[in-house]
Amino acid sequence: MTHVTEHPLVRGGRSAALATACVRGGVAAGLGLGALAVLVVAAWISSPYPDSGPGGALHLAAGLWLLAHGVDLVRTDTLSGLPAPLGVVPMLLAVLPVWLVHRAARDTLDAADGGDRRPPSALGAVGAVAGGYLLVAAAVVVYAESGPLPVEPLSAGLWLPAVVAGAAGAGAWTAFGRPLPEQRQAAAALRAAGLGLVTLLGGGAVVAAVSLAWHAGEAQAAYAALTGEWSGRVAVLLLVLALLPNMAVWGAAYGLGPGFTLGTGAFATPLGLVGDPAAPPFPLLAALPDDGRGGWMHGAAAAVPFVAVMLQGGRVGRSARTWTARDTALTALGAAWGCGAVVAVLSAAAGGALGTARLSAFGPVWWQTGAATVLWGACVGVPVALGVRAWGRRVPRSKRPPEPAVASAPSAVAPGFSVASGGPGPSGSAARPVAAAGSVTPPASSGPSAPEGPVAEKAPESLPADPAGRTAGAKPAAAGPGPDDDPPYGGYDDYDPYGDSAFEPYDYLPAAWEPGAPPAPPPPPRSAD
Repeated sequence: MTHVTEHPLVRGGRSAALATACVRGGVAAGLGLGALAVLVVAAWISSPYPDSGPGGALHLAAGLWLLAHGVDLVRTDTLSGLPAPLGVVPMLLAVLPVWLVHRAARDTLDAADGGDRRPPSALGAVGAVAGGYLLVAAAVVVYAESGPLPVEPLSAGLWLPAVVAGAAGAGAWTAFGRPLPEQRQAAAALRAAGLGLVTLLGGGAVVAAVSLAWHAGEAQAAYAALTGEWSGRVAVLLLVLALLPNMAVWGAAYGLGPGFTLGTGAFATPLGLVGDPAAPPFPLLAALPDDGRGGWMHGAAAAVPFVAVMLQGGRVGRSARTWTARDTALTALGAAWGCGAVVAVLSAAAGGALGTARLSAFGPVWWQTGAATVLWGACVGVPVALGVRAWGRRVPRSKRPPEPAVASAPSAVAPGFSVASGGPGPSGSAARPVAAAGSVTPPASSGPSAPEGPVAEKAPESLPADPAGRTAGAKPAAAGPGPDDDPPYGGYDDYDPYGDSAFEPYDYLPAAWEPGAPPAPPPPPRSAD
């Protein structure tokens, strides 16, 4: 009898899962390239004066797709005839390719967990998806070499794998539920860095929008001067929309302090515009600050990083109420470094070269903006985190534990009775008020069920009153005890709660205030004489 051995691919093993992941990566690359190609071909068809045939439109689509991954292109059809680099990435174009790679890696691990196949490791899934994507990208690079926008080889070998691997890694992280490090400080630093980054970019977008609205007339004139056909205006409008995230990064860099370059030797900072800018006519570039020194409106852009690091430090401080001051400061500093690293990467993508000579540097300088972000977080975020931590550790006055009562000196009064001086009553209860100043009253109930607390007591009604209105047996407050007074009972000469003349309060039997003592009988009424 022979046994049939199934091949791992037939059985659906790990090799099949990796092959599927590779196919997913290739499909993601094809979808992104196809969507951009459809858009470019539609613009070419609608143009009344096409410069080239459909081949030129496809080459342009291939070049723009590679540019969306951060790859620098080279323009060969320049007026001078010299090739000019093109390194400014329209960041909105990068959203679709990055999301497709992210989804491919996420779906690979999700499908493996829910199916019969052996799930690949996270590293294997990321490598397979990125490998399939890069195979298609390599073919696109070769195809773009024969078009008007060839690729710079060094940039393609550096940025293309980095972007694809990062997006695939983010997809694997999403498939595992976006876990954070187990160390509390590291997780808090990542959350705070994300909050600070979102606030900084949002504030940069507000700064850019306000400046663009202030120079709306110049922006409209530049938009109308570029082209007169509706198809050309639609293409320019799409390019403006694709560059809006770049303007948010530029606004954030402006508020941080370093600003951005407008060609070699020209800088725009909140302090003013230095040098002669080499800005081409474009609607978004009309929002650049005017020449001369900056005023208070330009300096108000510094509120954007200030608010960002305030929120960032506050987030760390709220999480650090039980930490030491050293751990809190290190966590806030780590959040500043994390936010600065991401801002540096975004600044490198938002800027670049637009040509040769003066246009070789255009946009934010990545290391300057990254360093400024870390400096803001260290100088403002760390003190804010420490202050919020100290404020959260304070105990409100209403929630403080009550101070223990100071034990009073032993009283000479018999147990079970309270004096007018406020001494403690039975079972540690508060002193009960007496009927008259300087007099001593018996307890309302001597049994174990007697209520505790400040219960008002009255003098026995059976005791006669003298003409002066005083109770019989009571002494004035200033007179003090008399010679016939019984010291334990303070004025009741023959009052005996137990009916035993030989009773002593410290006898062998349990007293009335001790647990387990029998209830005391009520005192007998006294006659008038």
